[in-house]
Amino acid sequence: MATISSFARCTTRARSKLASSFGAARSLSSRPFNIDHYTSGWKLDVSEFTDSGCYNVQTFNKISEKGLARFPSDLYDVKPSEWEDFHAHSILLRSHKLQESEVDVTVRAIARCGAGTNNVPVARMTELGIPVFNTPGANANAVKELVLCGMLLGSRRVVDGINHMKDLGSQGLAKERVEKDKSMFGGRELKGKTLAVIGLGHIGASTARDAQLLGMDICGYDPGLSVASALKLPKEINLMDSINSAVSDADYISLNIPYIKGSPEEGGTHGIIGANVIDNFKSGAVLLNFARGELVDSEAMKQFLDSSDGRYVSDFPDDALWDHKNAVILPHLGASTGEAEDAAAAMAAETIRSYLETGTVQNSVNFPATKLPAREGVRITVVNENKPGVLAQITETFAKANLNILQQINQSRGNIAYNVIDIDPVGDDGENVNLKELQKEVTMLDGVVNSRILFGTPGSGFAVKRDGQYFV
Repeated sequence: MATISSFARCTTRARSKLASSFGAARSLSSRPFNIDHYTSGWKLDVSEFTDSGCYNVQTFNKISEKGLARFPSDLYDVKPSEWEDFHAHSILLRSHKLQESEVDVTVRAIARCGAGTNNVPVARMTELGIPVFNTPGANANAVKELVLCGMLLGSRRVVDGINHMKDLGSQGLAKERVEKDKSMFGGRELKGKTLAVIGLGHIGASTARDAQLLGMDICGYDPGLSVASALKLPKEINLMDSINSAVSDADYISLNIPYIKGSPEEGGTHGIIGANVIDNFKSGAVLLNFARGELVDSEAMKQFLDSSDGRYVSDFPDDALWDHKNAVILPHLGASTGEAEDAAAAMAAETIRSYLETGTVQNSVNFPATKLPAREGVRITVVNENKPGVLAQITETFAKANLNILQQINQSRGNIAYNVIDIDPVGDDGENVNLKELQKEVTMLDGVVNSRILFGTPGSGFAVKRDGQYFV
């Protein structure tokens, strides 16, 4: 069986990994390892955490092999979703619509190889204490290039010209008519035109920079513009105070914002490009939507295309616009390049590794960004409800066990809080503390959702409370 070879690979790695769990011992991990040496003088009983093991990663969809190669084969066991009786510690997916029933109680993290996470039940995963990660920026170049292509498609009636030549070719008239018919497909150049970029994140900023190099004037709007994103923008960009003001003088409009359920009045982005915005478009404006189809009010867009020489270019299907003469609807090609898939999978793998091995949270859509520098000791992470008194109970539990906290960090986001705690395993004379029993006491505290002991055996040390029941 495949699990036997996986076990053999992981056995060797697990021992050196145990040594590398201690800051001072990392340089010794390649030497013959003796756990008694590293735990001498500890007041913690760590016998439950010294067996061999692996981190189990379950994949949905076809994930880039280059990305999966970021998981060391002697430390991680990667299996597709079809594999039975595989208790996953993390999940990697692309477009698969994840169901709660597919998330085993052993799962600690989920990563999507892409920016959007609306195929993952994020709210429910938050309740279960499971961080959901995405890969912002990994596909930015691929989408940016398609946006630039879209501007050309919306300017020169290239698609119409191709279809016309195919029709002529079928009649044997292509050579005869190639010059005569070119006037049917006249267009305009991009140079000197104005591009409005709505959403100035990775894709928007990259689009703005490259469009400027084509000689375009750039304006943009992003109410949540970060300092990091602002530093990536062209110096000459004109930042506007609303979507309406950004689009009013634009020849091209690139939409680069996330889809959030609910109307703009409710804090969502569904139909954010509606009649009230489209009424501000110039008559020949080209709207480029490579973000999400639901961002655009299709009926309002159709009325605009019916009454003007404007264009709509998107890679999302639309029942009202797919065959409109002024619309170019492509398959969902935005991130469909080998390079983008490799980059997204690699970023997702590195994010999962960082969380499983060190407790670091980065690029999460539901957990707070959290990082605690490595230090000697035993690292414990705790996920809890973000309510008063829980953190005090957690630290009090360690105090009652006479364990000193070397360093800790507590971050919160919405209804969830996340703690990374390094404890000193060496205490004063007295009875040893059983780490397994201590973890159970912490996990069963009111408000605590789950806990992990980042020590020793890869894949072990996870405890979760579900419906008042304790699972390890």
